[in-house]
Amino acid sequence: MFYSWVRALVGFAIRLFYRVRVSRSAPEPEGPLIYVGNHPNSLIDPALLFVISRRPVTFLAKAPLFRVPGLAQVLKGLGALPVYRKQDDPGLMAKNEATFEVAVEALVAGKALTVFPEGRSHSEPALGELKTGAARIALRAASRGAAVKIVPVGLTYAEKSRFRSEVAIEVGPVLEIQPPLSSTPDGDREWVRKTTEEIAAALERVTLNLESWEDLPLIAIAEELYALRVGEKSANPERLRGFARGLRLFRSEQPKRFEEIRAQLMAFRHRLQLSRASPRDLRLRYHRAAVYAFALRNLAVLVIGLPLAALGIVIFAVPFSIPRWLTRALDLEEDVRATSKFLASLIVAPLWMGLVSGLVWKWLGWKWGLLALLLLLPLALFTRYFVERHAEVLRDAKVFFALANRAKLKARLLIEGERLSAQVQSIATELRPRVVL
Repeated sequence: MFYSWVRALVGFAIRLFYRVRVSRSAPEPEGPLIYVGNHPNSLIDPALLFVISRRPVTFLAKAPLFRVPGLAQVLKGLGALPVYRKQDDPGLMAKNEATFEVAVEALVAGKALTVFPEGRSHSEPALGELKTGAARIALRAASRGAAVKIVPVGLTYAEKSRFRSEVAIEVGPVLEIQPPLSSTPDGDREWVRKTTEEIAAALERVTLNLESWEDLPLIAIAEELYALRVGEKSANPERLRGFARGLRLFRSEQPKRFEEIRAQLMAFRHRLQLSRASPRDLRLRYHRAAVYAFALRNLAVLVIGLPLAALGIVIFAVPFSIPRWLTRALDLEEDVRATSKFLASLIVAPLWMGLVSGLVWKWLGWKWGLLALLLLLPLALFTRYFVERHAEVLRDAKVFFALANRAKLKARLLIEGERLSAQVQSIATELRPRVVL
């Protein structure tokens, strides 16, 4: 009951905080199962497993989290298992044997685990070196007759600490685990090493691995131009990973040509940003009737929605501001900033709504207090939606005035975009045989 309640609450909150996009290659397997994932975003990463799995999932978490008041009780209630790391306290690492044994017993009983084999949360642009824990747990369970399956999960955040940014979850193909025919210490070590390598390869296929974060905007603009040219939707995770691998090949084999194309693409991206536009905006054709409809529609949104949104901003200014203030005041690292914002919002917002409802109850009576309790959450969500939609309207208007009323600028950008998209397509065709999944 506790697990179901927490999963529903966290899953709901996660979808409010992020725009979650899930891609899976096959239905979720039954029986003993280990989810393995990259680990870029602290406690948000295991929380995303609530979104993709319909099964109860036990996850392994670093031991210091079990000493945090409140969080410790939640982790224990969810059946999480502590992992004692050398960097936390070398003297406690012997306790990992008991943790591993509980994890193995869970698999033997047909349950599901989540392991982040990098062993730490980080903000580096590529997958880190994997620890062998997942493979060792799988070996023990398989040696006891459990038909263990391993499923790689790739988590790619657009802007992981920003509210309503996108997170892409890619669930890869199942890895079937076959234990060694005969168990010897050397044979087991070799099996663990090879299985860890298989897990690493599987995770690389579902994650975006970059040499530096500076490559991300380059890949993004190149992929968007390519998608526009071939008539497909941009920000395709599989294509972005292919572009990342292609970029590494292109840079190492043709450094001079790479630098030329990179400079042109980044300059084009900069000019688009100055015009408040994207490559797809250059293909838009503005007609008078459509412009009038656009103006009337958004005018109605402003007239009707602005008073409600203004009320929401006044009521929720404090809970909206506390998480942002808290992360800045604590000077948190990037990989835990989003977790702190998420947890602060999850705690502060309900308390604030309860406080406001209680004050309304005290001043106006219980009927108004109950009504306030029922309406505050929809008002908070509408306010957030309105603020986001208002930003989109402003962007549309800026693009319209920057491009539709400046035909020469738009024409120049369109010609440049067509030329660059042709070059990107040519390079992609040239490298595709060596970067396909």
